[in-house]
Amino acid sequence: SLLYLQEPSNKRVRPLARVTSLANLISPVRNGAVRRFGQTIQSFTLRSDSKSPGCAQKPCSRSAAPTPPKRRNSVLWSEMLDVNMKESLSTKEIKRQEAIYEMSRGEQDLIEDLKLARKAYHDPMLKLSIMSEEELTHIFGDLDSYIPLHEDLLASLGEATKPDGTVEQIGPILVKWLPRLHAYKGYCSNQLAAKALLDQKKQDRRVQDFLQRCLESPFSRKLDLWSFLDIPRSRLVKYPLLLKEILRHTPKDHPDIQILEEAISIIQGVLSDINLKKGESECQYYIDKLEYLDEKQKDPRIEGSKALLCHGELKNKNGHKLYVFLFQDILVLTRPVTRNERQAYQVYRQPIPVQELLLEDLQDGDVKMGGSFRGAFGNSDKAKNIFRVRFQDPCPGQSHTLQANDVFHKQQWVNCIRTAIAPFQRTAAAAELKELPELNEESEENNPSAPNIKAQKRQSGLTEMELDESTAECGSILDSEEAKGMKTHRTSSGHRKSREKQLSGKQKETLV
Repeated sequence: SLLYLQEPSNKRVRPLARVTSLANLISPVRNGAVRRFGQTIQSFTLRSDSKSPGCAQKPCSRSAAPTPPKRRNSVLWSEMLDVNMKESLSTKEIKRQEAIYEMSRGEQDLIEDLKLARKAYHDPMLKLSIMSEEELTHIFGDLDSYIPLHEDLLASLGEATKPDGTVEQIGPILVKWLPRLHAYKGYCSNQLAAKALLDQKKQDRRVQDFLQRCLESPFSRKLDLWSFLDIPRSRLVKYPLLLKEILRHTPKDHPDIQILEEAISIIQGVLSDINLKKGESECQYYIDKLEYLDEKQKDPRIEGSKALLCHGELKNKNGHKLYVFLFQDILVLTRPVTRNERQAYQVYRQPIPVQELLLEDLQDGDVKMGGSFRGAFGNSDKAKNIFRVRFQDPCPGQSHTLQANDVFHKQQWVNCIRTAIAPFQRTAAAAELKELPELNEESEENNPSAPNIKAQKRQSGLTEMELDESTAECGSILDSEEAKGMKTHRTSSGHRKSREKQLSGKQKETLV
């Protein structure tokens, strides 16, 4: 009957949504399966027609998950030997061959990564116009030009390898090849500017999307682009460690001993030159980004700086973030600013020359830091990890109480500043001692005011460690203080009179 074929009138009918695209059949996934809908459609066509779209829905959702990274085979050299060969070698020789094989394997991995950086990143971004050729050249540099350099070492090691897989002598190969690593000077010097440009370009949605797709691909091994660009630098640092490991397992009567020691000296010299060049480039990079609010802030010692001893973010007493640069001759405090999407550093107050710099190592709780709402209630505003820098001459009237993130960074800053000002302190103390008559040891040992020296120095603004260093290297600080006519507490009047007679002539000249 026709009545039995009709739907009941009270049945709720849900309208069928119009499917405009096969991608609409895919359930939405957070990682965006729709972004790779081309791959999804292809996988649908390869499946059997007997499977419904509902069955294919689960594999699609799994495909959105990150692909497992491509793993490199980590095979030890000894694992490739047969049992008879392994028994014929001593344990020390096996470890030596393992170290040589590790060096060879590292060169092969480096070559693969350099080729990958060009093939998977540089060339596609250039072809798709994601970045301009000039920008890519600035970021990648001459990265692919170093491939033949490492291929030459790998070929030399291959020629030196015997049929049984052992290498008799590696020293002569390294001594001849290592000086060629000077070619990395330009690449390492440009890394800071290259990293800054890459971070800036990541703000572009196309660049960000491309790099994210690469990161999710198996070839990247979960490494981002900068990790590939930084691989040569990290490889350079490993060479001394690899050579020392080979040397450690080389017998003392082996002909490689002296040659390996020479090779270690060569690579250390190469790294020293590269670090020096990189330091000069880094120093100039930050100098070019300084902005001055007043012409009086400009100091020729800033422009003439060739080394940046220390730099990083600190907070001042008000809780404001400052970026501080310690060049070899001057300390510059700045405020980070952004100009046309580029980072710049606005000079804050007057830069302090190192020879006029005074450092005070403050204890936790000595100073209360402002700028914190939470610190307005209770004792949580007592600052930790603080120190103070200021001019020796109080006339400029500038003093900066600075706070580091933790005790480790504070100690780094304090040590770095002390190292910078130490030569000037020794020079000043030595000049003062030249003007004073020599005192015999007995009078210094019996001097009752000696225990008060540190207290007097703290009143003048010097730290205890600075005082101890000056005392150890330049003699008694007391002599220089008396030459300046400073007041000291004496308990022996007879000793005081004898000292006044000795210094009376010199004090008159100083006062005049």
